[in-house]
Amino acid sequence: MESQRSFLIIGLALVSFLLWQQWQVDYGPKPVQPIQTEVTQTPTTPSADVPSSVPSAISASNSADVPVSEATVTKEITSASAHIISVKTDTLDVLIDTRGGDVVSANLVKFPVTQGSDDSYSLLRPDASTLYIAQSGLIGRDAIDTPSGRPAYVVSQDEFVLQGNELIVPLKWTSADGMQVSKNFIFKRDHHEVIVEYVINNQSDSAKQLLQYAQLKQSIEGKESSMFMPTYRGGAYSTQEDKYTKFSFGDMEDERLNETTLGGWAGMLEHYFVSAWVPPQDQTNQLYSSVLQNRYAAIGFKGQAIEVPAGQSATISSILYMGPKDQDALANIARGLDLTVDYGILWWISQPLFALLVIIQGFVVNWGLAIVIITIIVKGAMYPLTKKQYESMAKMRNLAPKMAQLKERFGDDRQKMSQAMMEMYKKEKVNPVGGCFPLLLQMPIFLALYWVLLESVELRHADFIFWITDLSVKDPYFVLPVLTGLSMFLLQKLQPMTIQDPMQQKIMQWMPVAMSLFFFIFPAGLVLYWLISNVITLIQAKIIYSSMEKRGLKSK
Repeated sequence: MESQRSFLIIGLALVSFLLWQQWQVDYGPKPVQPIQTEVTQTPTTPSADVPSSVPSAISASNSADVPVSEATVTKEITSASAHIISVKTDTLDVLIDTRGGDVVSANLVKFPVTQGSDDSYSLLRPDASTLYIAQSGLIGRDAIDTPSGRPAYVVSQDEFVLQGNELIVPLKWTSADGMQVSKNFIFKRDHHEVIVEYVINNQSDSAKQLLQYAQLKQSIEGKESSMFMPTYRGGAYSTQEDKYTKFSFGDMEDERLNETTLGGWAGMLEHYFVSAWVPPQDQTNQLYSSVLQNRYAAIGFKGQAIEVPAGQSATISSILYMGPKDQDALANIARGLDLTVDYGILWWISQPLFALLVIIQGFVVNWGLAIVIITIIVKGAMYPLTKKQYESMAKMRNLAPKMAQLKERFGDDRQKMSQAMMEMYKKEKVNPVGGCFPLLLQMPIFLALYWVLLESVELRHADFIFWITDLSVKDPYFVLPVLTGLSMFLLQKLQPMTIQDPMQQKIMQWMPVAMSLFFFIFPAGLVLYWLISNVITLIQAKIIYSSMEKRGLKSK
């Protein structure tokens, strides 16, 4: 295979891979109808323990979820809200609705919307058009979240601020027969996870049976992915059998999730951030999903039922994570939660590369410089493969005259031609796929590092030098894309143009220009990686060609 064609293969492989990713996205979220002023609700018959005021309400049994009208959805988080309280920590700025105890807003304090902005990134939000909230409650035989409404908790103050290392926000509710429930939100300094704890004190005359549920609910509308920036927005879950499974909005529309597992978790993902409900990992939980009015998707869990005898108390809890895709923090919360940093099928290569990138950054204290160094390390480690690739292509070029003679000798007799070629390869000790095989071995590593640079929240708003102040967005002056295109042009010129077909020659000549256009919309961190990789390849090619010429092997 000619070395010029190698660049065409690389470009086509990358573009094909990204197009495939976009196809996956296109068959996920579907367009939805605009909000109607009035919504007519289809009559339903909810089971006894289904709170109809909970959007996509769930039951303690395996019966179908009961949808409610869009009007009910909006009413829950606006006019019918009992009270909104504010909770501020060093990492989270949260609003909690005391009707049901739902988290209806969560701003990530340490993550501004744009670099230098005073506005924090809003992960959870109560707006009807972009709804994204975290709901939870107690259902079962003696549910306090019921078909007639959700409990209005009582709270001692309107605002809570973290002062020490831990903050407990208690919400109180008492039933008519004396059952007392305290729904406690426990926040910790420098943490994005919140413990949601129910302390049930049964002062009634009979035993109570309850189970907890929790779900994340968000609007299906909107999509943040593009053809060459294939990021994911949708659901995900984990079971004992499968550590991590994506469950897109399209999947939820096609089929409801219904998995029973020990432990597990359910979450909602976007580019750099994730929210997830993590139930007790030593208990059996049911994971579920539903779609309402073709507008909202919900994914969550139902826990294990508990019996609280009269005169006794019990405690059940779960974890709500709202924050960045921090692999170390997520791995400590639940098995497989760190896989929400989605490196795709090459995660087993990407994770070690990311770990190495973090180590390097710890020394140089600059993510851009860390990218340069890790690219040098990766390219250096793959040098033997690169050398074999270039030498194999050179040997194939040297056999070109003999190949022409064989073609003249055997003409259109393909069978004899193939036999003669194999004998020639064996005699000359040349592997006909020697130029392709090393290239194919390198591609997974390049793609794995591509996903590391695309998915890692650590690169969000990370600066490099001079005008590159944010590696997660495109180069504002397009200097890196232009230099990358130039480096690709030089790489092409370094290779002999033995292709005779004029059309193929034009394709090879314009390939650097076409690829450079893609780099204009890529994040600066990705373009920096590609530029450094090309520069190193240029240096390596010069060294390899010089070595071949010293050994009397023609390189051109």
